Parts: sequence; C-alpha cells; structure tokens
Amino acid sequence: MSLFVPKFDETVIVREADAELVGQDPTRVRLLADSDATGGALSTVRVTLGEGADGAVPHVHRNSAEMFYLLDGAAEVLSGDDVVTAERGDLVVVPAGRPHAFAAAPGATADILIVITPGVERFEYFRHLQRIRLGEATVESILDVQERYDNHFLRSTAWDERR
Repeated sequence: MSLFVPKFDETVIVREADAELVGQDPTRVRLLADSDATGGALSTVRVTLGEGADGAVPHVHRNSAEMFYLLDGAAEVLSGDDVVTAERGDLVVVPAGRPHAFAAAPGATADILIVITPGVERFEYFRHLQRIRLGEATVESILDVQERYDNHFLRSTAWDERR
C-alpha cells in the first residue's frame, strides 16, 4: 500500500455564494473544490436532484474512489451489480474500478455531497456536460474526454432494470 500525501499550503474554504453552479433543474451541480485546490487530495461537488431525476449514468473511475453523502432526500446508487437506496445521513463509498451511477429515488429529491479521492480535475468535466446541455457540444464529445477525467462510461443491466 502506498501513501498519497497531498501538497497544498492553504486551508481551502469555499463559500456557497462563491461556488460555481452548473446545470438547471432537475439536476444542479455546485462546484466546490477541485483537485488543483487540494493538492490532488480530492475533488468535491454538491449535486441537487429534483424528484426522480438522474444524476450520472453508469461509469467507472479507474484511479479514484467516489463517496456519496446524502445531505437530504433519497438516492439510488449503483455499485457493481447492486443498487442501494441511500437516505439522509447515509454514506456510500464506491472503490476505484467499480461501476457506479446515481439518481434521486423515485418520488424523492436528493441533495448529495460527492467526493472523489484522490482528486481528478472534475470542474471542466461538469462544464463540458453543461455545454452539451446547451447545444454547444455534441453528446458524443464526452467520449473524447473519458481518459482526461477518468470517467469511463459503460452499460449496466442492474441499473437499466432499476431505472
């Protein structure tokens, strides 16, 4: 086991009013701290999902674990071939290399703090998704940046059957 020691000198403080917000209802993403701000320790966002809204389709991170902490509401989280429902106060941590996805549970909203560690530059990934939503980039263009953001899309029968 190797120990990763992040290198950054200043305490990272992100005020809600200063955090960039991308997306629009029913899926909003508040960009909190990216890898460059934390010396590679982590990247973190807050995702707010409207009733039953999708968060992320099945994908895998080869080099980072992903943590989901439910601030409010309920979410379905795919981890491997299992879909679990997490509720307010629940924590789900998906290891690197394991397929995962998330969405608000049917009939529920979800407010989720998401942390990826070690950190990967993710803010530009979310901005890219915003450009796709606005018609400024094609859906297919996201496939060109999978390696850059360590975000590799895949199919999941378990997720398809649940959603």
